[in-house]
Amino acid sequence: MVVEVKSTQKVIVTGEGNSEVAAFSSALGRVQSQMLKESSDVTLRIEPKAVTVLSATKKSYTERFLFFFLPREKVTYSVKLQIEVELLSIDMKMIDFKEQGEQARNFNIPFFSQKMK
Repeated sequence: MVVEVKSTQKVIVTGEGNSEVAAFSSALGRVQSQMLKESSDVTLRIEPKAVTVLSATKKSYTERFLFFFLPREKVTYSVKLQIEVELLSIDMKMIDFKEQGEQARNFNIPFFSQKMK
């Protein structure tokens, strides 16, 4: 019985970082957790097929120590991506689990099983 199911889904993720690469890495790192939230099946593989940039922003500002000293330029990048992924998963609805009765287990505790003197 084949229980593997291939499906294609689109997911929107965002990411931030100190560089363009860090922002993209942050966004791509969130794809798996986003896909696992939406599905109750067991995921075998998540393969990105297409990436679309919905928005990309660069925010820069001047940071100062005690409002006057040591000014430096800080830059933050943020991206919003729409990623089309191909998902290979196991459909848990197709698997029928057979119930098996279990006998009662006797637990022997060593301290109480010895004779008391």
